[in-house]
Amino acid sequence: MSLLVQKYGGTSVGNPERIRHVARRVIDTQRAGHRVVTVVSAMSGVTDGLIKLAHEVSPDPTEREMDVLLATGEQTTIALLAMAIDALGARAVSLTGAQAGIVTDGVHTQAKIANITPKQILHHLDDGAVVIVAGFQGQTMQGQVTTLGRGGSDLTAIAIASAIGADLCQIFTDVDGVYTCDPRLVPTARKLPELSYEEMLEMASLGSKVMQSRSVEFAKKFGVRFEVRSSFNDNPGTMIIDETPSMENVVIRGLSVEKNQAKVTVGAVPDRPGTAARVFNALAEARVVIDMIVQNVSANGQTDISFTLNKADLARAEEVLRPVVAEIGAGGLAARGEIAKLSVVGIGMRSHSGVAAKLFDCLARGGINIQMITTSEIKIAVIIDEASVAEAANLTHAAFGLEQGAYTA
Repeated sequence: MSLLVQKYGGTSVGNPERIRHVARRVIDTQRAGHRVVTVVSAMSGVTDGLIKLAHEVSPDPTEREMDVLLATGEQTTIALLAMAIDALGARAVSLTGAQAGIVTDGVHTQAKIANITPKQILHHLDDGAVVIVAGFQGQTMQGQVTTLGRGGSDLTAIAIASAIGADLCQIFTDVDGVYTCDPRLVPTARKLPELSYEEMLEMASLGSKVMQSRSVEFAKKFGVRFEVRSSFNDNPGTMIIDETPSMENVVIRGLSVEKNQAKVTVGAVPDRPGTAARVFNALAEARVVIDMIVQNVSANGQTDISFTLNKADLARAEEVLRPVVAEIGAGGLAARGEIAKLSVVGIGMRSHSGVAAKLFDCLARGGINIQMITTSEIKIAVIIDEASVAEAANLTHAAFGLEQGAYTA
């Protein structure tokens, strides 16, 4: 008898009928001879509604109380799903994150899991019940409710799978798996049968919305096999597994696109030790997350530093940096939104050349200007105008032949 963890996202449990549908799937899995732990998100729209409600009663709600409030979304879902399973003749027990033994640090709204003691989960599994756990939440050693940030239910599922030694963690969502690109952007995108942890991590961190990057990092660290698949059909999904030798023959697995980006340039920065540290320390203290960083070659004792960030953080970054620019004697601060990041990903890039040339040539033929470039062993990312990103994605997807599947050597 295998042990499975199944995670269902907000769309999959978005209304009573979908909750009943998930209940039937869970029961069918159990009756097929598996022990099942189910992790669920809040019903779609509920978290946003709670955030809106909080700001209607307080202009600046505390993070502690926001965690207490937002945790109720998942608690609603676990109770409703347990009721639905009971009504269909099976037995289910719902557990909050705290009851499931999830202990976190004390950083409200972005907590990290410190450890899991799954005593109650294992007890109820041994008793023959389906165990339903609230995703996205935990509790500090002092008993404070915490949440894990957007997409935290993925992390809950992966962490529980590791803690209980599950044979497989299935991430059920509203898409069939991981595609060569977002099929809403590129209609010819193809579903990938498998990805390595590193490829999935790059695609998640570069804009693919299928999985939260922190959960992929956790899965890689602890060797949790997981599958991304649809909750609305029985099609096989995409397996995320350890890298195998044959994977290096695949040069490009897919593309990721991330919109709503912004770029900031601190101009004419004095080229001396400590100036860049002063800029990025100020941003770190303001909890502004930075993505790409490019520093120009020094000329006449000065250089320009450019970086990208989420557009939602742009105003805060500008506010933080204005006094820093004056303090370090930089020439000025320039910012712009309406940009996007396009990335190509594949572990085969480690051992094959020509990917960058092919990408840059493709974009040049499309008349698309590249504003910034960054690379790693298995990815090349470029910043372009957001208005051009759909055209760029389709051109790149076609140039690498990804409509036929992954680009191989």
